[in-house]
Amino acid sequence: MIRQPVITIVGHVDHGKTSLLDKIRGSAVTATEAGKITQAIGASIIPASSLQKICGHLLEKLKLKLTIPGLLFIDTPGHAAFINLRKRGGALADIAVLVVDINEGFKPQTLESIEILKSDKTPFIVAVNKLDLISGWQTDTTVPLVKNIEQQHERIRQIFEMKLYELVGKFYELGLQADRFDRVSDFTKQLALVPVSAFTGEGIPELLMMLTGLAQRYLEQQLLIVQGAAKGTILEIKEEKGFGTTVDAIIYDGVLRVNDTLVIGGLEKPIVTKVRALLEPEPLTEMRVKKAKFRNVREVSAATGVKIAAPGLDGAVPGMPMRSCEARDAATVSVDIQKEVEAVLVHTDDEGVIIKADALGSLEALIVLLREKGIPIKTASVGKVSKKDVAEVDVAAQKNPFYGVLLGFNVELLPDAVTLIAEKKTKVIIHEVIYHIIEQYEKWKEEKKKAMEIAQLDLLVRGGKFRLLAGYVFRQNNPAVAGVEIIMGRIKSGEPIMTAQGKKLGVLGAIQEDKESVPFAERGAQPAVSMADVTIGRQVKEGDIVYIDVPEDHFRKMKELKHYLNKDDVELLKEIAEIKRKDNPVWGV
Repeated sequence: MIRQPVITIVGHVDHGKTSLLDKIRGSAVTATEAGKITQAIGASIIPASSLQKICGHLLEKLKLKLTIPGLLFIDTPGHAAFINLRKRGGALADIAVLVVDINEGFKPQTLESIEILKSDKTPFIVAVNKLDLISGWQTDTTVPLVKNIEQQHERIRQIFEMKLYELVGKFYELGLQADRFDRVSDFTKQLALVPVSAFTGEGIPELLMMLTGLAQRYLEQQLLIVQGAAKGTILEIKEEKGFGTTVDAIIYDGVLRVNDTLVIGGLEKPIVTKVRALLEPEPLTEMRVKKAKFRNVREVSAATGVKIAAPGLDGAVPGMPMRSCEARDAATVSVDIQKEVEAVLVHTDDEGVIIKADALGSLEALIVLLREKGIPIKTASVGKVSKKDVAEVDVAAQKNPFYGVLLGFNVELLPDAVTLIAEKKTKVIIHEVIYHIIEQYEKWKEEKKKAMEIAQLDLLVRGGKFRLLAGYVFRQNNPAVAGVEIIMGRIKSGEPIMTAQGKKLGVLGAIQEDKESVPFAERGAQPAVSMADVTIGRQVKEGDIVYIDVPEDHFRKMKELKHYLNKDDVELLKEIAEIKRKDNPVWGV
């Protein structure tokens, strides 16, 4: 006996995930008598009888006999929900359908979905959606998809093939071989692209046929039914009238019965409770509607979705693992299940960013993608951002300023955290797309690095070149005071100076512009300056050029940071280096 495979639909927002699932459900309903499609909590089961009627001619052509009882689609097509659909060690789904708009191509959530599917080693096929929106496309659902593609006008067919192979090229860039489903020779090495229209229904039979064939050919061992304890993952926590706090869960292994002892992973400790009721929606009831009616069932078998009523569920968190067991085994199961949770909720690195997510599964996905980018993680936790989390960011920043940031996936800020963030000016990046979180973090990191390097540059003796103006010597020495013109760079009080021949002259004293003291003066300015240990008329004369004497270690540092210097500053440093190298050929090298 084998169970139906668990299938999740993923992809970028607005590429048609929900519409595609609705069309699949609609096709199943119209293909068989009303009520045959089962809508469990968070899942839609398309039975084998519906698959036979929708795909019959295709199955006959391939000589494919149905052995699976149906297909179970996880009915939470939102992007954040997909990221949370995980069990320990990988994806909750056996197969995924990646939806890509043929006219828009890859988007951030497309790339993110692919990365997570690859990291989980989840087999997937690609539904290339919105076929009907190709200008000039002629819809014909009375013939197989491949036949209708051949029937298109040559110009339209060329446009279609060009768009399709643009996607093939994008997959190739990501290290994946892909081709149109009817041209794939080895499904273990190539991705199958199935053109579809969630609006007209074109390609839906081919998509369901591909899912069925792949499941039966490659997933037979993992679909074997286990008649033991139930294993599942929590999708959502809800309040239900008459039942109190309930959990919507996917059962992916075993059997769950009323009165079973249930152990659920917790943030601090596991929840041990007893199943009071198992609830399924009435046939064809939309689960997301608040007035949905439920029916009591005594047991559910994998793979399915179910609403569980039990005492003590107030502390339950989405994404947490759950197991049923005998009451006497609850302590042992609690230890095992909490190890699963703690494997994610850990202080992972000595230094790193602080991360938060709305659920355990999404936290694990965030960790996976950050690891791939080489971003270390100090602490990882689930729930709203608290004052304590903000304090941890400040501690991380003291060790390494580039890790002084909180990265949050789909989370909210508690009021005390908002206050502390404003007070401490803590950097917080929160988004519902992990790729955007990483992009924003890397952008912030670059900006911070630039700001720190510019600040470092400001501490260096940068270099300056000025001329003593004729007729503007106000004092010859003790200290010498004269009017000057800044020719290049800038001059700053306290910096060492030298002649155009490299002879040291002491240091710059006060700088005045319009009888006001200023800390520095830049190119074009004509301030009065004082110079200690200089006698005008002896070491320098009116009209002479004087340089800021840049220390050798400062020069080397500026070479590293020269991308922040303008062209004139670079030229000035070259002049200074040439003067210094007359006495020391390897100066500044």
